[in-house]
Parts: sequence; C-alpha cells; structure tokens
Amino acid sequence: MADTTRSTRPDQTSMVHTLPPAPLVDRIEHLVRLAEGRRVVHVGFADSGYRDMQEGSGAWLHERLQGVATSLVGLDLDEAEVARAVADGYEALAVDCCDPQAVAATGLEPAPMVIAGEIIEHLDAPGHFLEAMHALVAPGGQLLLTTPNAYGWLNVAASLLRKEINHPDHVAMFTRRTLEALAARHGWAPVATWVYVPTVKSVVGTGVGARAAAGMARLVCGGERLAVRLGRPYAADGLMVSFRSVRPTSGRSSD
Repeated sequence: MADTTRSTRPDQTSMVHTLPPAPLVDRIEHLVRLAEGRRVVHVGFADSGYRDMQEGSGAWLHERLQGVATSLVGLDLDEAEVARAVADGYEALAVDCCDPQAVAATGLEPAPMVIAGEIIEHLDAPGHFLEAMHALVAPGGQLLLTTPNAYGWLNVAASLLRKEINHPDHVAMFTRRTLEALAARHGWAPVATWVYVPTVKSVVGTGVGARAAAGMARLVCGGERLAVRLGRPYAADGLMVSFRSVRPTSGRSSD
C-alpha cells in the first residue's frame, strides 16, 4: 500500500516564502492619500500618551485623516482620550476592538476603508481583533494594517549593541509572512503591501552616546531606503498591508 502521508507532511522547503513587491511610502502621507474622499473608520486613533507630541509636529494621523475623508469615526479603548477627541469636535467611540460583539454593538455602518495603524502589535488577542474588523469593513472595502517589521534593519543593528527599539506597550512583532498567516486564519486576504522607513528626528538624552545613537539610526535608516531602491524592501522598518475580507458579505454597500 502506498504511503500517502509523505506529500502532506511539511518539510523545510515549506518554510520558505516568496514575498510580494512592496513599494516604499511615507506611512502617514500614503494613508492620507488612500483615505481621500472616502468614509473611514480609524481604529486605535487616539495615540494615547503621544497625541500632543504628534499633533505638534503635524504627524497625528487622525487629524490628517479628518481633513480628507468624507466622514471619519475614531475607535479606541482609551475612554479619556476618546472623550477629549469628542470635545474637540471629532466623532469617536470608546470600544474594545478585540471584542467582536462590542464592535458589532456600536451599530456603525461598515466603511470602505478601515485603518488600524500601529495597533496590532499592542494587542493581547490580535486574532479576536481581526474577527471584530469584519463588522466594520463594507463589502468590497479594505482593512489597512500598519505595524513594525520584525526584520527591519534598525533593530538588527541595535541588537548588536544589546539594545532593542520598541514602544513599551508592544507585545508582538510581525513579519510580512506571519501577518498574512494570522489574517488568513480570520478571513482576510492580502491585496497590496508597502513598506516605510522611520524618520529619525531626535533621541532622548545628551552627550556623545546619544549623538552616536542618533547618527547610527540615521545611517541604518538610510541603508534601509537604499535597500528598498535595490529591490530589497523587507529591510525597511515598517509594514503596511491592505486586506480584503474573504468571508460571505451581508450585501451592504461600500459606497
């Protein structure tokens, strides 16, 4: 009797994945262009603890989206920041976006674009989060995720100095492949991929060490941009992936 199990067993070749092309973009500018003239739901919009800093430099994404979207709703778990945004004239709701029932209970009309920027790496339950997003994305619409790239050169370089560059609230890092695999388990298929490189403006601290660290970071980021131009986009420190739902829709419009 023939052995039929051999062909279904994973081997080392099944661990090698060809990655799609990924143009280099400016993260905020690209998201703003994609959102122009569309209804948008912005998940994790509040940028808790960093809004004032980002707003002061014109880099608070939610403010930029407000200027181009035909309508914009922000969702965030931080009730204080949501209340602040509402007081400032934004439409926003406090909701746990890792709870599919809570998200569905908001009654929000699904939007053609849902942006979840720099959030999935903060979550204890990213799978639950991806499940919840189905209630927000209209048929034919897209879910845009941005997240740090686990293979970005900046942290590779920092590791040589026994350092790690990470937001204190991050609990996970994704590669392009692991992000796609997680999304597939929850009914999402990738449509397009882009990469982005951070701009190093300043570092905390003074003295020779701080200046040396800033200089090294700028050098590495410059190397990332060069690598992208040479056709090696996954050296970049950031990933942006657009997903479409591959689950049956309810027939609601994505206009």
